[in-house]
Amino acid sequence: MTMNSSAIDTPAWLTVVGMGADGWRGLTDDARHALTTAALIFGGERHLTLLAEHLPARPGQQRRAWLCPFQLAVEKLLTYRGQPVCVLASGDPLWFGVAGTLLNHLPLHELRIVPAPSALTLAAARMGWALQTVTVIAAHGRPLTKVNLHLAAGARLLVLAADAQTAAQLAAQVTEREFGASRLTVLEELGGSAECRVDGIAATWAQPPGAALNVIALDCVADATALRLSRRAGLPDAAFQHDGQLTKRDVRAVTLARLAPQPGQLLWDVGAGCGSIGIEWLRAADNCRAIAIEADAARLALIAANAQALGVPELQIVAGRAPEALIDLTAPDAIFIGGGLTTAGVFDSCWAALKVGGCLIANAVTLQTEAELVRLHGEYGGELTRLSIAHAAPLGKFTGWRSAMPITLYEVWKSA
Repeated sequence: MTMNSSAIDTPAWLTVVGMGADGWRGLTDDARHALTTAALIFGGERHLTLLAEHLPARPGQQRRAWLCPFQLAVEKLLTYRGQPVCVLASGDPLWFGVAGTLLNHLPLHELRIVPAPSALTLAAARMGWALQTVTVIAAHGRPLTKVNLHLAAGARLLVLAADAQTAAQLAAQVTEREFGASRLTVLEELGGSAECRVDGIAATWAQPPGAALNVIALDCVADATALRLSRRAGLPDAAFQHDGQLTKRDVRAVTLARLAPQPGQLLWDVGAGCGSIGIEWLRAADNCRAIAIEADAARLALIAANAQALGVPELQIVAGRAPEALIDLTAPDAIFIGGGLTTAGVFDSCWAALKVGGCLIANAVTLQTEAELVRLHGEYGGELTRLSIAHAAPLGKFTGWRSAMPITLYEVWKSA
């Protein structure tokens, strides 16, 4: 077994202490010792106030509130490198906390992290929910519409509220998404002397705002009319607002399966229409990224509305026409060309930008676009597939098959 000599020679100088609403009373002996002996303590005003109630600063010890913006606070903190410094954080500092940010600037061996039970741990305990069965969404500094991604009958969500208004906003939002029968529990000031619990139903929520520090437990119950929206490819067409420019459900499912979304990967949805491919890409795997490129102003509005409604507000929307709109965009892992393939330079620009090992898929309905796909297949290789789909429909007194326009799908992977 080998040891890193730098880890031995440079002891941890920075201790990140997690503190709950119970302040000093809830700290471990290790955390108390670190705070007592620190030459400098950084923290938010609330944490410093909680600390001062039980531990006055000893002679020579400095206590400083975080600077704003936070990056300035980190830069200031690093000027004390090598001195005994403590940082006060909420609960578990590695759960949407400051420790994760500090580890982007410091090697692990220079830090000690002393966590306290997080608000999520306490919320799960109050609800009697096993944490591994719960989905957590942070609404602090993030769009609350992210919750929509996880709405499903029987799902249990813990939402880290942004403020005292979040519960009412969440109740209205899930009611609009036809989950009005869902049960909301607002857990305020968890672990502190002012801890409080408020229960209600989303559709009839009328509770006044309480404490700003709260976690909302959402026990999802779908209305009878709610669409079943899986995170697997192929959402119902009715899940999207569109003007007809929509990759239909069955073709979309095949297209997404071939694009093969992976966590963290970036998709370009070129000629995005109502954004269905980019939106389903984001829903398919955690931390996926997508850019929807569309020139039509009305469709840009549809893309934005669909992204919010379907729980992926992080979709990046670029107004413009390819290939000009592609300049300076981050290189993608996958590209879907839904429109504009016959425009000069669109394929060439996409192919040049695509990362090695990435996938490009284009679909064609018209003969002109199909001819271009045949040409590309001859030049770049890949795979051509013809999709022909028919749906049963009334035919007089009987039922017959009505065929949709056939789709030609071109799939090619960039090997070099």
